[in-house]
Amino acid sequence: MANEEQSVDSIFVGGGGEAYGQPQSLLLRYGNRHGLVAGATGTGKTVTLQILAEGFSAAGVPVFLSDVKGDLSGIAASGSATHILHEPFSRRAATIGLDLQYRAFPVIFWDLFGEKGHPVRATLFEMGPLLLSRLLELSEAQEGVLNVAFRLSDEEELPLLDLKDLQALLTFVAENANAISARYGLVSKESIGAIQRRLLVLENQGGAGLFGEPALDLADLMLTDAEGLGRISILAADKLMQSPRLYATFLLWLLAELFEMLPEVGDPDKPKLVFFFDEAHLLFDDAPKALISKVEQVARLIRSKGVGVYFVTQNPADVPETILGQLGNRVQHALRAFTAKDQKDLRMAAQTYRPNPAFAIEDAIRDVGTGEAVTSLLEAKGIPGVAQRTLIRPPSSQLGPLDEAMRASIIAASPVAGKYDTTIDRDSAWERLRARAEKTAREAAETEARIAEEKQEFDRARRYDGKARTPSKSGSSRSDSVGTAFAKSFARQLGTKSGQALVRGVLGSIFGKR
Repeated sequence: MANEEQSVDSIFVGGGGEAYGQPQSLLLRYGNRHGLVAGATGTGKTVTLQILAEGFSAAGVPVFLSDVKGDLSGIAASGSATHILHEPFSRRAATIGLDLQYRAFPVIFWDLFGEKGHPVRATLFEMGPLLLSRLLELSEAQEGVLNVAFRLSDEEELPLLDLKDLQALLTFVAENANAISARYGLVSKESIGAIQRRLLVLENQGGAGLFGEPALDLADLMLTDAEGLGRISILAADKLMQSPRLYATFLLWLLAELFEMLPEVGDPDKPKLVFFFDEAHLLFDDAPKALISKVEQVARLIRSKGVGVYFVTQNPADVPETILGQLGNRVQHALRAFTAKDQKDLRMAAQTYRPNPAFAIEDAIRDVGTGEAVTSLLEAKGIPGVAQRTLIRPPSSQLGPLDEAMRASIIAASPVAGKYDTTIDRDSAWERLRARAEKTAREAAETEARIAEEKQEFDRARRYDGKARTPSKSGSSRSDSVGTAFAKSFARQLGTKSGQALVRGVLGSIFGKR
């Protein structure tokens, strides 16, 4: 065959013989210059994602991707000559000069819900108020209250690890709103109630599973196997997509954490990690400017840390221009142009490619068939390649999902098996606030008992000699303090089932079943 399946410095993407352009390969040294895989539904984006993931893995580069439709788990199994698509795959391989060899790739399965892979969690502290506000769709005022809660968490040494920590802290803020407002600005109970309601909705949607410990160790996303192949981390996202904002927020958090954790490496021979962001439009839909600026910053700077980010979406217009301009490697599958807006988007997509005198790019993007694409991959010195019509190569791994038994066996044999299975609930905000409440309530009870004892002594003495005496008031101001008032209510809340529901709900006004 004219092309090897994988060279030492590039990933073969596709070709096309005489009817198309030159064979197309993605140079590994430019793999961290980011990329775009776009096209309408059913045009072949998933297969392109699969063959790119295979190529990076074969080159020893770890990969993270989300399995939105549930059909990418087949990367863990070898393709087969008995597969229904073997014959067309073989014909395509012959056309583009590919010696197709079937093989499996090393996979680690992850699942926020812990059903189809290892549980994946983050702490609320790691998530931070900006992303959490985005997840909860908070207003500016509500986001301000959340920032106050996070500040109190730091100053009062109340670690925020899971949802019950934040719910308990917000209850504390509400009970002490006047004192806290005097220090940080207005903190209204209405805003706190709105946040609690959003947390309740998130909990009912299963989002509570995202927060807690053991938190994901990012090093576990950057593993290779014994043969030096990069491990492909696959996040089960078919169920997660029912909460699209949770999905987008988690992936953005992951990118931000990689950006913070990894050292500068300059321009490596190949990426340290490649991150595929499928359904990328969810990241930008109704996103505030501050969040888009954060994404732009991460996309601009994370490549110097050896991470390549590839956005997968239906239309390039889904990605803001400031970020789209940073995506050097592009695979554009067909775009439909039925409406005036579609036609405008098509023209805009065509204008972002380096022209090819052999064909009109706008026509090609509209006319390419399933499994074909207009590609532009970075060439020497990072120059965008001339747009080419390309037949995308067939995958080496299985096309379609694994059966459940094989998935279970891969999970059991995973290098992280057992590491994340058991939830850890260590001392954090909820436990510390409860301990404070119990201590204050105990001290208040002791003070009340002492006052009652003094009153009894006074009454006995008055009956004995008829002399008027005045009982001591020691500790009464302490008993009437804001802290004591909170302690009593908070202790009651934590001590009963209805109280536990109160902490999870909205300051006692809304109750929800777990």
